[in-house]
Amino acid sequence: MAGGLGGADTAWAAPGTDRSEVTGLTVEHRTDPLGVDAERPRFGWRTDSAVRGRRQLGYRIRVAFAPDRLTGGRPDVWDSGRVASADSVAVPYGGPPLRAATRYHWTVTVWHEDGRSATAPPARFETGLLGTDGVTGWDGAQWITMAGKRPNSAGAPLLRRQAALTGRRVREARLYVSALGVYDAYVNGHRVTVPQGAGSTDELLAPGWTNYDSRISYLTYDVTARVAGERQVTLAAVLGNGWYNSRVSEGSTYYAPAGNPLALKAKLLVRYADGSTQTVVTEAGDAWRASDQGPYRADDIYDGQTYDARRELPGWNANGFDAAGWAAVEKHGFAAAFPAAKLVAYPGDSARLMPEWDRRPRSVTVVTGVTGEAGSRNGRGRVVVDPARTVTDPERAATAEVTIGPGETAVFDLGQNLVGVPRYTLSGPEGTQVAFRFGEMLNDDSAGADGPAGSVYRANLRGAQATSTYILRGGGRAETHQDSLTFYGFRHVSVTATDRVTVTALTGRVATSAIRDIGSVGTDDDQVNQLISNVRWGQRGNYLWVPTDCPQRDERLGWTGDTQLFCNTGLYNADAVAFLSHFEENLIDSQRGYGLDGAQFTAVAPGNRYNAAAPVSGWADCGVIVPWTVWQMSGDRTIVDRSWDAMTRYLDWIRRTGGDSHAGQGALFADWLAPQSTGTQLISDVYYGYVTRLMAQMARATGRGREADAYDGLFAGIKRAFMAKYLVTDGGGLTVRSSLGGKPVNGPDPEDNSQTALLWVLKLGFYDTEAQRRGLVALLADNIGNDAAYKAAHPGSTRVQYAENTLAVGFLGVNVLAPVLTDEGRTDLAYRLVHQNAMPSWLYSVDNGATTVWERWNSYSEQDGFGPVEMNSFNHYSYGAIMEWMYESMAGIARDPDHPGFRHFFLRPHPDPTGRITRVAGSHLSPYGEIVSAWTVRDRTLHYRAAVPANTTATLRIPAAGPDAVREGRTPLSRVSGVEFAGFADGTANYRLPSGRYELTAAQG
Repeated sequence: MAGGLGGADTAWAAPGTDRSEVTGLTVEHRTDPLGVDAERPRFGWRTDSAVRGRRQLGYRIRVAFAPDRLTGGRPDVWDSGRVASADSVAVPYGGPPLRAATRYHWTVTVWHEDGRSATAPPARFETGLLGTDGVTGWDGAQWITMAGKRPNSAGAPLLRRQAALTGRRVREARLYVSALGVYDAYVNGHRVTVPQGAGSTDELLAPGWTNYDSRISYLTYDVTARVAGERQVTLAAVLGNGWYNSRVSEGSTYYAPAGNPLALKAKLLVRYADGSTQTVVTEAGDAWRASDQGPYRADDIYDGQTYDARRELPGWNANGFDAAGWAAVEKHGFAAAFPAAKLVAYPGDSARLMPEWDRRPRSVTVVTGVTGEAGSRNGRGRVVVDPARTVTDPERAATAEVTIGPGETAVFDLGQNLVGVPRYTLSGPEGTQVAFRFGEMLNDDSAGADGPAGSVYRANLRGAQATSTYILRGGGRAETHQDSLTFYGFRHVSVTATDRVTVTALTGRVATSAIRDIGSVGTDDDQVNQLISNVRWGQRGNYLWVPTDCPQRDERLGWTGDTQLFCNTGLYNADAVAFLSHFEENLIDSQRGYGLDGAQFTAVAPGNRYNAAAPVSGWADCGVIVPWTVWQMSGDRTIVDRSWDAMTRYLDWIRRTGGDSHAGQGALFADWLAPQSTGTQLISDVYYGYVTRLMAQMARATGRGREADAYDGLFAGIKRAFMAKYLVTDGGGLTVRSSLGGKPVNGPDPEDNSQTALLWVLKLGFYDTEAQRRGLVALLADNIGNDAAYKAAHPGSTRVQYAENTLAVGFLGVNVLAPVLTDEGRTDLAYRLVHQNAMPSWLYSVDNGATTVWERWNSYSEQDGFGPVEMNSFNHYSYGAIMEWMYESMAGIARDPDHPGFRHFFLRPHPDPTGRITRVAGSHLSPYGEIVSAWTVRDRTLHYRAAVPANTTATLRIPAAGPDAVREGRTPLSRVSGVEFAGFADGTANYRLPSGRYELTAAQG
């Protein structure tokens, strides 16, 4: 989209053309979902129309057992009748109780403002087992494990059962699967896949990660094609350790230092054409058999996977295999150990491999040794390259065939830091061990390098081995493999072998839960576009079952601070409502199990590794911020209602802890990794105020008026206490005493008037007068400007070591920096910061070769080398929260908090005052349809293009020379039918726009 003027390539119809269609049908925010466990599923739809002012006045939902029963007469499940309402988001099912494991078909008819109606093509959804106790609907399926296998002993368990099919013609077959650990499931010798695009793809690490003591997910698959036409059926699975039996779960209630035995729970339901049914379930006894003698020798989330092809068992997962010598299975003890744990249908899209994002090598370097140790800066030297086998042309490298021997290394550069697994093809002698080691960067000759220049840097992985090991079966035939029981974060791959081996077709397979992009921003600035790409790739990599902090080192945890500050950007970029709603469920489970007093939201979720048993404002507040943000972006308040008790428990706990002081709980991490520190208690106090204000808004929107008033009063008390403690106005000056309240665990001593403190005071309105507001903005501008006079006046500040016009915020300031500057009329400063490439800045990483967002502003530089190794991820999306501002202020697609879900929204493009960006195009697929906001500045005229979806309205705020300077064609916009002129002030014209598409010009002053 870079340089374009639209979000989609769809031809724009003339304003009066009637092509209205009802599209985008969803159930529980998913398209045609399997395994819906909601008692009253939520329906959603959109109206696609270029007609100006298209509005929905009513709807009628019909649900039936078959699509042909939706037309004519009454459907046989539910008919809502005509409902006079504009609602089209999260409309609840209102019919009789739904049956378990049943497919339903549905459609919706919409009546428009002109009296006409449109009916959507039928869609479908299928219920899950409609039980959470692990018993209801499972037909006796048990958790089974391999008998006699010690946890952590070599070999992943292979489980199988063959059964005769009892009917003659299969009508449909469904497989319901869960695991303690992770699974690859098979039916009749075929890997179970999920639909993706026009085809299908493999999941990775199903069923994902939860607090196993509280809930476990199961997934549903349509396996009709694998069962139909067969007389026998074989169910099989490979079990991996996943998050259940790994040090990633250290400190969790289900973690066992000696290891946890893995388990499978499954049910195959077959329905026949004659109406009969059959089930095949996991159960102890002779029907199921297990073995750990197969090729999967070792697997670990952090360390990687070992596959010995010599141990392959052809046909083990298909009909007719002789498993007589395999071990028995036995009932796993999990249900007895955790009787309250729920087994629930996974509510979103599973993490999967995305073929369209596969990455092939951009270069292949063959290394034969090391040289120059004595003359290098760090004494490690540089790699010796064999030019005859090295390929630097990207087109050739993508398909290069590389042969190496013992003592040699092939280094592959995929050109993009990604998350997933490798696929590769090998040829070599039997028993040859080939090791694929993964890293995000190549070593230079700086002090922080962990090897010779040109080798793969891995020090920042800390204790993670991140290695894929393959042992060849030999025989002269090429062998292709793809890991499936772990994942890696990597751009570079080093390959070594114990014998001569040829490597071909190395591919980085991208895995993610963010499978649908629904937003984009593009500009005519290549560096800014690279930053946008980096943000998107960081989200893809870290939205993997849960939103993680990083994907490569021995961490990969659901850090809640990272999650809350990025979630708004995440929802602009990708269809992540179900994903983040599921994470909130994990977080509530963690609150009960690991939070202080069972009330504090935790620093990580799920699990307990690295969870801080201490006050963690900014992290714990995720439990309030995520529900508010999901509601705001989706228009669906379900997550608010489901989280309400947990959120009030958290706020009540802070209030009890602080008493009448109106102080927050404390902030161990504070403004994490900020170049200029802010006192921990101030950070805690502003976040206490922030989440209290969000609670008041959510209470009012959900009909909790008394609670809303109480939270309004609490916010007023927090504001008064904050100003009395931190805001000093003596002597005509103004100071925010952000040096008070404690030093963060990582960072310099706190300073008064820190950038983050000033930003939060302005964001929350923690001042009394307009003069104070202007003073705070001036202090902020001076801090950012950081000129010689400022440095001379603040000789003890950390700001003296940085350039002019630089940011100084960390994790808890980065997502408010540009928005607050823009709201306070300093868009010029926001753009200067975006364009800045001196440290610290967003483009500093871009200039130093980043393809994802880094954890630290200075994670690496060509001048100074690598940042502190103990905490230095090169794929850490937190600082990517700037993209929220790019959508809302640069492109100009902004939520209206009073009308969640973009039923009404703001179009407020802010052209670049520096003149470096002259063209921006943004789009976002909202619940009502695609919003487009695109502008070009040319010859002192702003050319602007916008799309307002049907059934919504927008307020356009556009810079212009005067009230009549904004025109559609030759007509002033204020005179266009349906458009309301809302005034002109401070160089901005304001209009209320009905739905439709607009091509405008605005003469600039």
